[in-house]
Amino acid sequence: MSGKEGAGGFRKRKHDNFPHGQRREEKENVNPSSPLMTSFKSFQLELDTRHDKYERLVKLSRDITIESKRTIFLLHRYISAPSGEEVLNESEVKLDAVRRKIKQVAQELIGEDMYQFHRAISPGLQEYIEAVSFQYFIKTRSLISIEEINKQLIFTAEDREETTNMTSNSQGKQPHTWSLRVTPVDYLLGVADLTGELMRLCISSVGNGDIDTPFELSQFLRQIYDGFTFIGNTGPYEVSKKLYTLKQSLAKVENACYTLKVRGSEIPKHMLADVFSTKTELIDQEEGLS
Repeated sequence: MSGKEGAGGFRKRKHDNFPHGQRREEKENVNPSSPLMTSFKSFQLELDTRHDKYERLVKLSRDITIESKRTIFLLHRYISAPSGEEVLNESEVKLDAVRRKIKQVAQELIGEDMYQFHRAISPGLQEYIEAVSFQYFIKTRSLISIEEINKQLIFTAEDREETTNMTSNSQGKQPHTWSLRVTPVDYLLGVADLTGELMRLCISSVGNGDIDTPFELSQFLRQIYDGFTFIGNTGPYEVSKKLYTLKQSLAKVENACYTLKVRGSEIPKHMLADVFSTKTELIDQEEGLS
């Protein structure tokens, strides 16, 4: 910093040397109907439209995330509820409401490159994948495929809803179908988050006296972990970052299975969940997670 600027001062810009009146005269002399000004006004309109669309998608993604989390919380009651079928039916109603939100996202993206708005909708899609795959596992004890998820996200004109957020990009007649394709990365990230819910399901199952589910979950999580290790560090950064959390969930479930196998006969069933919770806290402390 030179001495002319002074301590803590700001550097003087060149145009500050022009008289204020001269700058005002130059501004008044600008022709608003010139081709240059017309081009910049069109750029401004395009950027404002794109920004408004991005903000609408962020709000929709937030709503999708919230409703998907509520569905996951509901599905955790499946083990302890008197009628598990009622829980599954209620979860299906909630997921239908989430899909209606996703349909609004698909309508917003008509004629657009989805990847330009991917960061706005990715968190909501990942949470939806986690919820729908959790429900699918409870029903079938298997992992839902990305093709099955995309098949559920095709919307026809019969169930079309009028939305107030339709923009000028969807001019003219609307197509008869809307669809939103989940990207492979979002699918993998949603499945990685699913493992944490399965770990919680394992602890809840033991607390309710179910000693078969933990062994079933252990094999299932091991298969998912083996699949992720094939990707390794060659995949996207977000996927490799989730691998550590997945490994922790697998370790906790395998530890529960070990406790059941070795000490299950000597520990009362109503105390098994407390034993697993204590061991889980110890594992987190050893790994520096708490």
